[in-house]
Amino acid sequence: MNQSRRAFLHTTSLLAATLPLARFRLDAAEAPAAVATSGTPAARRGLLFDEADLPRIRANTTDPRFTGLWQKMLAEDMAADLDFLEHHVRLNDQRDDLRRCQNILERTSFIYLVNRDPAQLALAKRAMNRMLDFPDWDCFTEGGKQILGMQRATEGTFALLLALDCLGDAVTPAEREAVEQAVLLKGIPACYLAVYGMKYPDRVKGWEWSARSNVDKYRYISLKRWPLILNSTNLKMVPTACLGIAACYFRGRLPQADAWLELARSSAKAFSTMYGTDGCYDEGVGYWGYTTIYFALYAEVLWRTQGIDDRQLVNFPGTVRYAMMMTDPAILEGGSSVVNFGDAAGVVDVSVASWVQRTQHDPVSQYVARAVGRAGSYLGMFWYEPKAPEAQPEKSLLDHRMANDIVVSRTGWLAPDSVLALRSGGPANHEHADRNSVIFTAYRERLLHDPLHAAYLRTEPRWLLRQTEAHTAVLINGQGHQYHDGSEGTNSSWAVARVIAFATGAGWMTVTSDATEAYSLVNDRVVRVHRTLVFLKPDVVVFLDRVALQDATATVQVRFQAYNDDHEGRITASDHSFTLARPAAALTGWVASTAEHRVRAGRLALDEKVGVFPFAEVSTAAAAEHEIVTVCAALPTGGTLVPLAITRQNRTWHIQGTHAGRTLDVKLTTAGNAAPTVDVAG
Repeated sequence: MNQSRRAFLHTTSLLAATLPLARFRLDAAEAPAAVATSGTPAARRGLLFDEADLPRIRANTTDPRFTGLWQKMLAEDMAADLDFLEHHVRLNDQRDDLRRCQNILERTSFIYLVNRDPAQLALAKRAMNRMLDFPDWDCFTEGGKQILGMQRATEGTFALLLALDCLGDAVTPAEREAVEQAVLLKGIPACYLAVYGMKYPDRVKGWEWSARSNVDKYRYISLKRWPLILNSTNLKMVPTACLGIAACYFRGRLPQADAWLELARSSAKAFSTMYGTDGCYDEGVGYWGYTTIYFALYAEVLWRTQGIDDRQLVNFPGTVRYAMMMTDPAILEGGSSVVNFGDAAGVVDVSVASWVQRTQHDPVSQYVARAVGRAGSYLGMFWYEPKAPEAQPEKSLLDHRMANDIVVSRTGWLAPDSVLALRSGGPANHEHADRNSVIFTAYRERLLHDPLHAAYLRTEPRWLLRQTEAHTAVLINGQGHQYHDGSEGTNSSWAVARVIAFATGAGWMTVTSDATEAYSLVNDRVVRVHRTLVFLKPDVVVFLDRVALQDATATVQVRFQAYNDDHEGRITASDHSFTLARPAAALTGWVASTAEHRVRAGRLALDEKVGVFPFAEVSTAAAAEHEIVTVCAALPTGGTLVPLAITRQNRTWHIQGTHAGRTLDVKLTTAGNAAPTVDVAG
């Protein structure tokens, strides 16, 4: 849609400028007419459910997959929530207080839908009214005046409209009108401005922090380039989805809704290219969940209410497989975790998988919905079908080079299985300076770690956790590769790595990634930074790190990070080996290199109050060319470890020995800037 600036102003800012006196004249008294999935006119359908869906939704609250979540929702302290709503809401705090009002509304309205509890209804209405009390629904502005919707105005718009469906006839006509008018005046214009600005950044007057919002500690972050930066992040899809959902809700009642929907569909189509053809997602699996659930909500509402099918814009079955591949069986922070490259953390939520199974009848998505990750969102209960057919992922996904060049190799999909992950690929929002970094889990322990919960603000000490030195990666002269300074938030760097070789065989996988470009942005004498991995399943990983400089010498440090958030990680080191020990398992690394080297145990330069982050480090003497081989072998605690031999003849590294009853025989032959030739005997 190539809408003019004048038309844009008429559909957004001029409408919002009349707040709070304006009222949209709606053609229907209750809710919008819609189109059935056949494309013929029909009575209005609910955004996510109809009356016929209620028995299944109610049954899902008692299904073993969701009963824990349901009981947790019922156990929430309603008295504390009411006290907050009555006495503690700050109407200039959209980031925290408006979000808490929204969370209360979502929980209580869904509970009321299921059990018709009048106490939940009363609390839901109070939360709804408090959301309406906020004069602004977000903490950003366009041109210093108009509110720009990124999260609160966007999520809040959807939450309010869905709550109208959940509360049904318990909402009076006057209450419904108040919600609809608030969405029209404070939600939709904010969503529209954000989506429009990302589509037409040259027409943006200037995005700024709102002077009326309680966000002082964030004001140093420059929003000048955010219309460009956010265009490839989750903060494009969320306002796009919520604008589209609201357009569907009001379509047929307001003529402007057609333009809103056209912009939303255009934006969703453009954003769909942020997913790889195989379904991978660059921001990491944690942000995949947030982004993809809103994409699913948008596609579901568009299909249900308008008969328009955008459910194929993304390879949704593939993106569920991406989430599956990014699961990690290690027990971190009290539950299973994810391959947490970048800011990703936590566990995979099953809601998207439930929707994909229901809409595309994918048995792998059903397997993920039933057996993987966490049932952490009530949205999954709208879609979950416990008796649908299921199947484990295809065997080819056990060793997968994703479209974005992240590589994950594993022995299986269950808790005892091993997972090895390599972070190659290009920049992404929420990334770290982590090119060629590695995560390795075996015997239910995270044995090579990527730090969790790095700071989003550069002013906080844990910003260090974003740097190369905090990863299982390479430093040159003690420096990592290029990264930004945080002045614009957690946006992308310029650092790129590329997979240049990938092969698999019976019981093994090998990959070589080239991160030369990323490091040369810091040191222009760098001409090679290659990392080759050979994974001998289930518990041996061979590292070959090759670094070369032109007309210069440098020292190289190779770090191996231990998981210690629970204070149970221990590291010991000797001249040519190290051991990273966890309660249930340990990993020992033997080292050889072309330059003189030493091995030491260290920890990141952070105060103990922030956390203790231990690592093993291999450090070489200065040279123009480096080849460093580290052979890492894992065993359960109490297992018998036999040292593995590393020798070199001409350009060939040879690793031999016996581990856990298996004979190992691997050769890696190097030649210039090509990937090494890897030979795995047997």
